[in-house]
Amino acid sequence: MPLSLLGQHNPLASSSEQLKVLADSGARLPFETQMDRAGLYPLRATGITIFQINVGKLCNQTCRHCHVDAGPDRTEIMSRETAEQCVAALAKTDIPTIDITGGAPELNPNFRWLVEQARDLGRHVMDRCNLSVLLLPSQADLAEFLASHRVEIIASLPSYRAGQTDAQRGDGVFDKSIEALRLLNRLGYGRPDSGLVLNLVYNPVGAFLPPRQEAIEAQFKKQLRAQYGIEFNRLYTINNMPISRFLEFLIESGNYDQYMTRLANAFNPAAAAGVMCRSTLSVGWDGKLYDCDFNQMLDLPVDHARRHISESSIPYNCSIDRL
Repeated sequence: MPLSLLGQHNPLASSSEQLKVLADSGARLPFETQMDRAGLYPLRATGITIFQINVGKLCNQTCRHCHVDAGPDRTEIMSRETAEQCVAALAKTDIPTIDITGGAPELNPNFRWLVEQARDLGRHVMDRCNLSVLLLPSQADLAEFLASHRVEIIASLPSYRAGQTDAQRGDGVFDKSIEALRLLNRLGYGRPDSGLVLNLVYNPVGAFLPPRQEAIEAQFKKQLRAQYGIEFNRLYTINNMPISRFLEFLIESGNYDQYMTRLANAFNPAAAAGVMCRSTLSVGWDGKLYDCDFNQMLDLPVDHARRHISESSIPYNCSIDRL
């Protein structure tokens, strides 16, 4: 199993080193300038509707694109004390949705407790699942647990082709993903009227941007149904963020400048107005607060006096000026 950047002692394991690379914008128009022209700078929160909890960086995979630099060699794990602080803070709000992520969040020993507590509070729970974790011997009853608690699964699948998926996520991961999707379908996930939501996430395998979401969703549905009998609800496309292991790939492959220019040229003010950091509060494995998962990985906390989940109340209107 490949090591994480941290395990390799790679300089890009440091968020400060990543920020140094990203700060050199070259001839590209600064992002802040584009936001200002669109009347969106500084970007501010509109109210928190998603409470995201990153329970750690431990994962059973070491994906080439991972912005978390997660892997089996990572030891950062949210403690029970911090998990309890998250639940206590959540209980003081009416935030409707809990988004649990990692790493492979299911490998945190407090994952199931968090799900149970959030459901007891009447909140909708989403699990960011890499699919292969469902097949681990230690997680033999995990799929049934998720179904019994009506957890929405957001599952990563970069391609409906084995070669492309394995190139990004590791040898054999595609076959495991297909087996896990079939298991979820047998439990009712992705089936009409079951109420068990199974959404997939597509991100490009290389240094390019995804196609139109509707078009690639239709392709995925057609191919997965025809080849494997698999059904799912929606497919979301995301751009690979040029940080952590994807940043390393861009630099090593000589694609960094081209990719950054491509991102800048694809700037869409309408999309920028709806980015997740305007409605999400992201809690790190150590309890620190961020406005999104990506800024969390760059160690850019919320611009607010209260920066830890243990503090008295959740900051609903943090200034977001570090995108």
